[in-house]
Amino acid sequence: MKRKTRLLFGAAVLVAVFVAGGVVVLYGADHASGDAQSAAPNTAQVEQGKLSAVVSQDGILTYKSRPDGSPYSVINGAQGVYTELPEIGDKVDCGDVLYRVDEHPVLLLCGAVPAYRALQTGDAGQDVRQLNRNLHELGYDAKAHVRVEPSENEFTVKTEKALEGLQRSKGLHVTGALGSGEAVFLPESVLVAKVSGELGAPARPGAPVLSATSDALDVQVNFEPSQQSQVKAGDRAQITLPGNTIVTGKVIGFGRIAEASAGQGSGAVEATIPTYIGLDDPRKARGLDRAPVQVEITTAGVDSALSVPVTALVGKSGGGFGVEVVRAGGHRELVAVTVGLFDTGGGRVQVQGDLRAGDRVVVPSL
Repeated sequence: MKRKTRLLFGAAVLVAVFVAGGVVVLYGADHASGDAQSAAPNTAQVEQGKLSAVVSQDGILTYKSRPDGSPYSVINGAQGVYTELPEIGDKVDCGDVLYRVDEHPVLLLCGAVPAYRALQTGDAGQDVRQLNRNLHELGYDAKAHVRVEPSENEFTVKTEKALEGLQRSKGLHVTGALGSGEAVFLPESVLVAKVSGELGAPARPGAPVLSATSDALDVQVNFEPSQQSQVKAGDRAQITLPGNTIVTGKVIGFGRIAEASAGQGSGAVEATIPTYIGLDDPRKARGLDRAPVQVEITTAGVDSALSVPVTALVGKSGGGFGVEVVRAGGHRELVAVTVGLFDTGGGRVQVQGDLRAGDRVVVPSL
């Protein structure tokens, strides 16, 4: 809510309105008083250049999951009994054993398409392509003295030879075919966040066994709905880590459900929307899980604009805004302007009117 303070200045009544981090002076008339004209003004220069709108908020470092913040869910495809399960916090890389059923390994492989069928020579599809990519990137094709093209979507004899090498290395039955319960596909290497399966309990196909997150840190920011509407996926961000280390990133997604802050009621006014920022170099944040950070998201920009300090804006009594320009000989003129982008970080605002770069405008004295 805007705060207003009435000030007496000479014969004119002024109103100061606090907006966008600055003070806009509203005159009782469309010109300055005689006393104001005679006083030596404090001025700032009209500048032309790049402006950016920035949203600032506190955030926290956490391990990322899906773009909306939800974890990866691992669905079991094997039949038998759980004989080995990971622990919360374990890191599992693509190509490693994730858990075991009847002592048979279930591998984690990288890919966005869930395992939904057994794969063998002659099959084709996106699931085959991601299997080929794993075999190539993990080096099992080279070890088998073949080359599996990572973009190939067909299960060839080369795929079979490379898969046999993977199976032999990880203790699976060496068949050259991938059973539907022998691997789980997730988009990346993971950290185990929750284990729902139990050692010694039946492993049923289609049942959740665990959930996981990425092993790379990102930033979670909780925005009020009015703030979140200013931010979009892809917006660039600057993050200040503990110790004043600066890193960069971009907005990658938003939570699907508004959440009430801890310790507050469940009223809609108090609800916030989680926003997730991926770091350009997550290695710089290693060891800082759950650490608080300061986030500045650039939401808009203008490459070349005339701008003045926000505090130079004068609200005209008839509506709209102006700035008081100091002309040649010290003459002061109230010039009507159209207000554009507010650069909240720099304390400036884009203006259009009878102005040019280099003009001097009146600003409040410090």
